Amino acid sequence: MRKSTLTRRAFLGTAAAAAAFTIVPRCAVAASGETPPNDKVRIAGIGVGGQGRGDLDQWAGENIVALCDVDLAQAGDVFKKYPAAKPYRNFRKMFDEMENQIDAVLVATPDHTHAVAAMAAIQRRKHVYCEKPLAHSVAEVRALMRAAREKKVITQVGNQGHSTESIRMFCEWIWDGAIGSVHTVHAGCGMNYSKIRDLGKLSETPLVPPTLDWDLWLGPTPHRPYHPMYVPGTWRSWLQFGTGVIGDWVCHVVDPVFWALDLGAPATIQAQAKDYDPKTQGETCPRGEIITYEFAAKGKRGPVTLHWYSGKERIPRPPELEEGRNVTDTGAVVLGDRGAIMYGSHGAGGVRIIPEAKMKEYKLPEKTIPRAKEHHQDWIRAIRSGKPAGSDFSYGGPLTEIALLGAIAVKKLGTKLAWDGQMRQFTNCPEANVLLDPPPFRAGWKL
Repeated sequence: MRKSTLTRRAFLGTAAAAAAFTIVPRCAVAASGETPPNDKVRIAGIGVGGQGRGDLDQWAGENIVALCDVDLAQAGDVFKKYPAAKPYRNFRKMFDEMENQIDAVLVATPDHTHAVAAMAAIQRRKHVYCEKPLAHSVAEVRALMRAAREKKVITQVGNQGHSTESIRMFCEWIWDGAIGSVHTVHAGCGMNYSKIRDLGKLSETPLVPPTLDWDLWLGPTPHRPYHPMYVPGTWRSWLQFGTGVIGDWVCHVVDPVFWALDLGAPATIQAQAKDYDPKTQGETCPRGEIITYEFAAKGKRGPVTLHWYSGKERIPRPPELEEGRNVTDTGAVVLGDRGAIMYGSHGAGGVRIIPEAKMKEYKLPEKTIPRAKEHHQDWIRAIRSGKPAGSDFSYGGPLTEIALLGAIAVKKLGTKLAWDGQMRQFTNCPEANVLLDPPPFRAGWKL
């Protein structure tokens, strides 16, 4: 498979795509959030106490004008680090007061508030960098993609590995036919986010810390009592707020094959998980899972089967791997009809044909994909140039959907779900279609 499969990248290179993101001087559209090339980008951060603090560090050369976080214990030092930025706990109030002083917005809140925060920014024509996964439900992903397209804002999903040298090398090798026609991918992350053993503790009702605005932290999701098992970082394990290991890691680990093979939407999804009952343990995720996706043939490539592993379920050792070498714990083994490639996540661990003897024999192809400096800076570059970022919502949205569809399959354990991506529905399981939408939002919240 060669570079003729690069359909999305070819599209992004057209003049029409660039024209859709034309930047107008600030003096002409002071309230639009659009930024002329020579000005510093005025950035507001929403959710800055966790991943957000690292994101902000990458934009130290820009103008951080506002910071918002509901947890002062987590974010207090970030507020101090940027004394010129106006502090907030409620992002809606921040937008009401500072809309005309903001060009671009970071959204690094827990998954369940990604969509409402990002949409609030997009509707005000602010450029958005949103941490992965893009949203907590497929319906929210589709709404954000549509809004970003309509408002013509520059977007980027926080899957940093997309801007690395490794992912570009992987794509170029696949298109060069380094391992022939790819038919199977074993991808995964060895982390275990399960809190099954802690389910009984949820009946406890500890007091909310005075530094935390629990109501704002809940955002649009149905009310439930505060518990320290949810915050600050373990919310990822609870499916009302997070999306488990699959939601946290697919946008990193699957990204290389998603791009190189132009996977698009899967045709079927089926989950297996040992010692897990979605009816009684469904508030949290399994200790380990295997999720199998089938992708139909597309263009010049044949059908592809992707197996996802997490927790206790690990990527199987390929026969091509020499003794003394370990299978990647977080990454993928990609199998073609003429060989195999193993890569790590985030660009870590590199990308290698296995066994190493075949890697040494391989003549590296020409570098055909433009290189990116750094993922956060790629977003700034896109804002200044008016051209799309590498993992904008049109790319990161469908990649996120793969994770979210897998999370739904876990809730429908054992059922092979048939997916129609264009119609946005499961064609053989009507009850699973309900899970494509978020729960009804609480009063006062909207998308």
